[in-house]
Amino acid sequence: MTPKVKETLDKILARFESGDIPEAIAYTMFPIPNIPCSAWSFLNRTLVFISGSMDARGFKQWNNVNRYVKKGSKALYILVPYVVKQIEDGHEDTQFKPLGFGVCPVFRAEDTQGEPLEYQNLELPDLPLMDRAAEWGISVKAIPGNYKYYGFYVPGRKEIALATSQECVFFHELAHAGHHIIKGKLQPGQDPLQEIVAELSACALAQMVGKSLVDTTGSNFQYIKQYAEQLKMSVHSACLKVLSETEKVLNLIIHNNIEGEVHTNNKNVA
Repeated sequence: MTPKVKETLDKILARFESGDIPEAIAYTMFPIPNIPCSAWSFLNRTLVFISGSMDARGFKQWNNVNRYVKKGSKALYILVPYVVKQIEDGHEDTQFKPLGFGVCPVFRAEDTQGEPLEYQNLELPDLPLMDRAAEWGISVKAIPGNYKYYGFYVPGRKEIALATSQECVFFHELAHAGHHIIKGKLQPGQDPLQEIVAELSACALAQMVGKSLVDTTGSNFQYIKQYAEQLKMSVHSACLKVLSETEKVLNLIIHNNIEGEVHTNNKNVA
């Protein structure tokens, strides 16, 4: 095993030791279409995610979209197999025999400059509640989306990523962030109760700020219903189960209020 291969694998092992590898796995399960790394192995997509990005490419791949690596940027190394063609009875076999692994340098989108990428043209909503995310030290950025999601919250990076300008998606992810602050830790992946809390909160926040309840992921009821079914509960029962938790999330978002103490008031939210 070469030193670079060992170093690359050690990055993954370090995440297991720190306990936050489930977060990386949850988001790399859904590769973004139409960018090179969507076709990479699960391990390499995980390496990209834990490096702080959702999009990484080689020099030529960036040059092909008129972007260039910034001077002084450090490469991220992904694993690539060494293979050799099989020769049997003087004929070349179409299958390849793996000989081991090497590494290939790639660079994150954040380490490049040039023409904007398609997903960087997304105009994020300018809402009063964006200020609340900023107060909590959470960044909000645009990302490319796929058929599986339109946004997500990454607790370990304190980041909300949006692939749509739809307000309800932002409210949903902001609710996840608030829920994380209250509980101190969220379950990794799509936990049914957490998803219902976030969607109920998003519905309430949309009405409070006078925004549309149209949800690009489908109706709010259907979204909650799918998670209620996982819990073997009716929508009504599932919502009642998380109502108290939802109230805490809304109080935190609207008033920055934890356990009855109001720290600040957002006068822009009714």
